[in-house]
Amino acid sequence: MSEREATLLNRFTRIKRRRVHLAFALALGLIAVFLLDLSAGPAALGLGDIVRGLFDPGSLELRDRIILWDVRLPDALIALAVGAALGLAGVETQTILDNPLASPFTLGVSSAAVLGASVAIVLAPSIPAVPDHAILPALALLFALASGGFVLLVVRVSEGSRETVVLFGIALVFLCNALTAGFHMVAEAEAVQQIVFWTIGNLTKAGWAEVAMVFACVAVILPFSLRHVWLLTLLRGGEAHARSMGIDIARLRTMVILRSSVLAAFAVCFVGAIGFIGLVAPHLARLMFGEDHRLLVPGAALCGALVLSAASYLSKALVPGIIIPVGILTAVVGVPVLLLLLWRARRRA
Repeated sequence: MSEREATLLNRFTRIKRRRVHLAFALALGLIAVFLLDLSAGPAALGLGDIVRGLFDPGSLELRDRIILWDVRLPDALIALAVGAALGLAGVETQTILDNPLASPFTLGVSSAAVLGASVAIVLAPSIPAVPDHAILPALALLFALASGGFVLLVVRVSEGSRETVVLFGIALVFLCNALTAGFHMVAEAEAVQQIVFWTIGNLTKAGWAEVAMVFACVAVILPFSLRHVWLLTLLRGGEAHARSMGIDIARLRTMVILRSSVLAAFAVCFVGAIGFIGLVAPHLARLMFGEDHRLLVPGAALCGALVLSAASYLSKALVPGIIIPVGILTAVVGVPVLLLLLWRARRRA
């Protein structure tokens, strides 16, 4: 082995070891923030009580057990699930559209979900075999999936054109926002308030059924995402290079947009349109793991879960006795990050 080859091998080994250490640190940080989220609230439950109650629920008093298992645990878990879904959808969307400022909501999924929620709140339709309390998330999910279906149709018609997909997504966002504004005009004040509150995002309305569905969605889609990590990594070298290697860009873009749309739809239909997680989490993961999608894809999911879990904790801890809608906190953090990314993109240009 030549001296140059030995140097390159040592450098690769150091980078690999550093990324493994970062992955462990990220996992430990996620566990720590999750426990902090469980500890936030007016009830005096210490970290020791929480850990003991998780492994041995019978060791807690009935009141504390109900608070931990029926109130706090679903809220904390839905934050992890939604954050992971948005982070995973975000990193794939940014890669497949070759746009660092893209997110799952670029495709119009979030705006369509808000429109579906507005229909449920203002018109209060009755759907056979669907309980009244499930109509709102059901319509939000249906409209979000429908928007993803329209985007997939555009991908097929345009033969995978990246620019066409982005432009159609933006147009879909404006259309859904306009229709939602129309519902604001005809709805009563209480209904408008409900729409606005749902749009901001709220993690406290989810139960065990919602947690299970979002986690199941992530668990089903993640293996398909991991199957394409090499193709996505290769795509970062440019579409022309990827095509020269025999990659069907249109088919890959269709698969990725399908996965991202489903993830984003399930993420927002239960908790509202929580923004910026799908934008920020992939960039945090890139800072730690680079462009190797073998680590970047699961890393973005972990970063999304960590960021939203931290926001969930802060929403309950910043003002005692008041729960701040988590979407406000993610926007307050996300806007400066978005401006920083725009500045960096301008400097590169």
